[in-house]
Amino acid sequence: MAEPCGAGDSIPLECPGLDTAAGEEFLQEVFQILLEEGVRKSTDVTQKVCDWKEPQELRDLLDLELRSDGEGRERLLQRCRDVLRFSVRTGHPRFFNQLFSGLDHHALAGRFLTETLNTSPYTYEVAPVLVLMEEQVLAKLRELVGWSSGDGIFAPGIPDPSRGVSLSPLCPWQPVRAALGVKRRSLSWAGGSMSNMLAMNVARFRRFPESRSRGNWDLPRLGLFASQESHYSILKGAALLGIGTDNVHLVRTDERGKMIPEELEKEIQRVKAEGSEPLFVCATSGTTVLGAFDPLDAIADVCARHGLWLHVDAAWGGSALLSPRLRHLLAGIHRADSVTWNPHKLLMAGLQCSAFLLRDSSGLLQRCHGVGASYLFQRDKFYDVSLDTGDKSPQCGRRADGLKLWILWKAVGTRGLAQRVERAFGASRYLLEQVKRREGFQLVMEPEFINLCFWFIPPSLRGQENSPQFWEKLGKVAPAIKEKMIRRGSMMVGYQPQGSHVNFFRQIITNPAVTRQDLDFFLDEIQELGWDL
Repeated sequence: MAEPCGAGDSIPLECPGLDTAAGEEFLQEVFQILLEEGVRKSTDVTQKVCDWKEPQELRDLLDLELRSDGEGRERLLQRCRDVLRFSVRTGHPRFFNQLFSGLDHHALAGRFLTETLNTSPYTYEVAPVLVLMEEQVLAKLRELVGWSSGDGIFAPGIPDPSRGVSLSPLCPWQPVRAALGVKRRSLSWAGGSMSNMLAMNVARFRRFPESRSRGNWDLPRLGLFASQESHYSILKGAALLGIGTDNVHLVRTDERGKMIPEELEKEIQRVKAEGSEPLFVCATSGTTVLGAFDPLDAIADVCARHGLWLHVDAAWGGSALLSPRLRHLLAGIHRADSVTWNPHKLLMAGLQCSAFLLRDSSGLLQRCHGVGASYLFQRDKFYDVSLDTGDKSPQCGRRADGLKLWILWKAVGTRGLAQRVERAFGASRYLLEQVKRREGFQLVMEPEFINLCFWFIPPSLRGQENSPQFWEKLGKVAPAIKEKMIRRGSMMVGYQPQGSHVNFFRQIITNPAVTRQDLDFFLDEIQELGWDL
């Protein structure tokens, strides 16, 4: 008579090692928690944006320690509730803190599908549906840029080179850090940052194909150019690729944060005179803080004169291409060699969803990154192996980030996505007019896009603009108001200094659930929290 499952000295293989019935019952209860706590409450304006706890208090509440024995179902369900309760509700109509916010139910369904499938779109054989979806979505994004052909990939995540151990991005980080006794954190570096780095790497490979095998040893000193307002990922990418941050030349911007083409020309000439070889220019369409759009046509002229690769970081502003009213902000983008575009921002596709788009259709991306691993990319498969696109990416396994965008696009169409962009723009214009009318609110500058930057001047500082301590004192106002609103849980908005400007608020509206009442509340709350400062 055979021994029952679980009996005996050896590991039993006669029956499954998972209780699927109990697992399905657990999932059904988790889905109810997700719907009630993660979707309904997280998007309910009557709920708090966050339930703030100090770090040690939160550690104690969550009981984070991992033990030898597992816990029961009820305890696990409560842990799921706690995760949602103590996390920031980024889908809340009064969450304005990042370039992403809101919750789209169709995109969320796509994310559920992605997690359920648990596959990587590196080959057609293991992800046939997802590979074809990604192909279609990338083609549509390229069409909006203005290209009839080209290439691309959804950017993966890799460990952040600025933290942890400096090892190959392909290594399994946790075991390596544990083996070395390293306790420093390592973070995922993903999305638009990775897309920008891919652009640098492909640009270097096109100019110097031997760099793929020989590295930087035989190359001249390269020069990369980006504006003073460009994203910090350009510096990180230069560090990771071995080009060096000293070889990233930041070009002066005008008072609105736009790169000045004449200054780019001067920087290129200066770098050439110093013996370096200019390689790559990154223009920005929608800077992180001010929302500035660089003049792409003029920058493209400079790049054409010098034979430089032009990359456009449109991670934030790329979605304006969907709107007939706003796409003029990116005039000239079709002249770029590559583009970064993050639909997880303004389109609300959900983190992460970052497309790296390439005008080249000769297979440059594959030649740059491909190594043809024989256990994945066999050439003698029975289907069209050009659909095995994973070798274009520096990462092996990666999430199918195109699925959620495909579902979202199918649900609302191109016209619906355009309306979403235009609604966000219209909401920011309403808020702009209110800021101008209210006493104590002062614009940093007139916004070009959705980024609305302003100071709140409390009554105690009004009329003291000529005082030597005015700006120093004003710089402390935004952090103080931010602390109050987070502890109250009423809303969340970002602040930062910028150049010579002391701390100011940067308000971003991407969530179509935001109403006029939410925007009025936003200004009322800042005024109330800052009144006695």
